[in-house]
Amino acid sequence: MNKETKIYIAGHRGMVGSAIWRTLEAKGYSNLLGRTSQELDLKDQIAVRSFFTEEQPEVVIDAAARVGGILANNEYPYQFLMENMQIQNNLIDAAMIQNVDKFIFLGSSCIYPKLAPQPLKEEYLLTDSLEPTNEWYAIAKITGVKACQAIRKQFGKDFVSLMPTNLYGTHDNFDLKTSHVLPAMIRKFHEAKQNGEPVELWGSGTPMREFLFVDDMAESVIFALENKLPEHLYNVGTGEDLTIRELAETIQKVVGHTGELIWDSSKPDGTPRKLMDISKMHDLGWKHKIDLQEGIKKTYAWFLENIENVKEVKI
Repeated sequence: MNKETKIYIAGHRGMVGSAIWRTLEAKGYSNLLGRTSQELDLKDQIAVRSFFTEEQPEVVIDAAARVGGILANNEYPYQFLMENMQIQNNLIDAAMIQNVDKFIFLGSSCIYPKLAPQPLKEEYLLTDSLEPTNEWYAIAKITGVKACQAIRKQFGKDFVSLMPTNLYGTHDNFDLKTSHVLPAMIRKFHEAKQNGEPVELWGSGTPMREFLFVDDMAESVIFALENKLPEHLYNVGTGEDLTIRELAETIQKVVGHTGELIWDSSKPDGTPRKLMDISKMHDLGWKHKIDLQEGIKKTYAWFLENIENVKEVKI
């Protein structure tokens, strides 16, 4: 790997992809390749194969996906299953056909069983049932992990999968219907502060979650890029979690909202706990750097700077 290596980042305009792009540029990588969804429809197999034939990328980082929270997953199960499979299958297959040197596939901690022992180890994959509220997305991502593993096993190619915990940060989706819990809370608390209103949140507040700032995720991708990892699947996270209630109180303090906090326990909580075992990445030498409060402050500052745009994000 050198700084002139041609690296294609699928999904380079998204939260994760843009963080990877910025991090690569900051480290001196100068031959980066990206296409917007208008320029290249990743669901179109013929278009993706033509793009790979024309551009001949040496490395592919798959940060492209249809993503969303519990509500979006429940309302659009077919899209979350089929579109994610189409995107990743087209990228993985085209990379295989064009003999790409390295492929880094990004997934999610939701690939693990709902009631798996904590913390979640890589070997727990496919040992029990998934969380029903996001099983469609999870199944798609599992097929991506298995496709990369199959290529690694059959052809000996350097295809590796990184499974991050809950990600957040700049360039996130803050749309209240389709976003994940942390950015949704930031927007809710901000608007409630502006309007002098209480904040109502889903569930009991008791589930525990782990959160990783997106720039740390980008650093883990660069680590995988610059090193040949010995196994096919690695968890990426902080190894620390907190309750959703504690998260809400932390965000409330950062935003400066002083009103009431109401929990609607009639709404689903999702998985009780999702803490990642990240010992494999730690043993190889990667570790996160940004703690949760610092990350939330950075995210809220970006939200305030881009508030007119973030309100318009739709599924």
